[in-house]
Amino acid sequence: MPRPVNVTTLAVVTHETDTDRVRQLPCWHGALSVAPLAGGMTNRNYLVEDSRGKHVVRLGEDVPHHHLLRWHELAVSRAAHAAGLSPEVEYAEPGALVMRFLEARTLTPEEVRDPARIPAIVDLLKRCHRELPLHLHGPTLTFWPFQVVRSYAVELRALRSPWAHRLDSFLNLNKELERHLTRAPLAFGHNDLLAGNLLDDGQRLWLIDWDYAGFSTPLFDLANLATNNGFTDAQETSLLESYFEGSVDDSLLRAYRAMRVVSLLRETLWGMVSEHYPAKEFDYAAYTRENLLRLEEEITRYQAV
Repeated sequence: MPRPVNVTTLAVVTHETDTDRVRQLPCWHGALSVAPLAGGMTNRNYLVEDSRGKHVVRLGEDVPHHHLLRWHELAVSRAAHAAGLSPEVEYAEPGALVMRFLEARTLTPEEVRDPARIPAIVDLLKRCHRELPLHLHGPTLTFWPFQVVRSYAVELRALRSPWAHRLDSFLNLNKELERHLTRAPLAFGHNDLLAGNLLDDGQRLWLIDWDYAGFSTPLFDLANLATNNGFTDAQETSLLESYFEGSVDDSLLRAYRAMRVVSLLRETLWGMVSEHYPAKEFDYAAYTRENLLRLEEEITRYQAV
């Protein structure tokens, strides 16, 4: 069974080596400053300033246990820029992605669920779902959360996870939920709608971080947005009616509610797997427990409807 890495040591070593790696990238001009940026659960981010201005560097290799392939992240990042959703990719090489820095701030969950902001977020999501794939060339991935859950279960059994005793019940739940998605619409999803991945420059919103992007259903993005940012029932109704441009029928609503549960199920198992592969100084075990509690509350809510 793999043993957890000492994450404090890992973080110190990574910062030192990362700074050298960033400085050696061949895309800079003139004097250089490098500073770490917060955020990123599967990559390390740095703010770089040279004679041309500010840039963001994302460092990270493939993460097979989370189905993350950096060639795909790069292709989607370029397509997202072409669709007007994300900043320009200025340079890329294996393990490193350099993008133009946006003078913008990340939203908070409170701002994301503000009813006055929902139309702008819905517009951003629709452009992602419908327009981004028009600019995406070559092979691409799918993101079907039920399959992700099944894959995580296999990984956790192989790792002899302390959570292995919960997996049968999770898989049974996953199977039940998937039955409600037989008529789900198809779209190209972002699939990681944390508040920190939405930026506001004072004029418009931007969407960043395409690690988990792939063809899915818009219901996952909508449910993921709601569960990650604490939407109330009224805010969810506003979100769904704005996206679908009218009232939502019972079949679609049931599918959406199932997707809320699987969004939290996938997030919980993400934490369980990440406990075995700590990539940075972060309390993955606490993250698992927090999401497991939210999942159990969501299951109760789902079963009561």
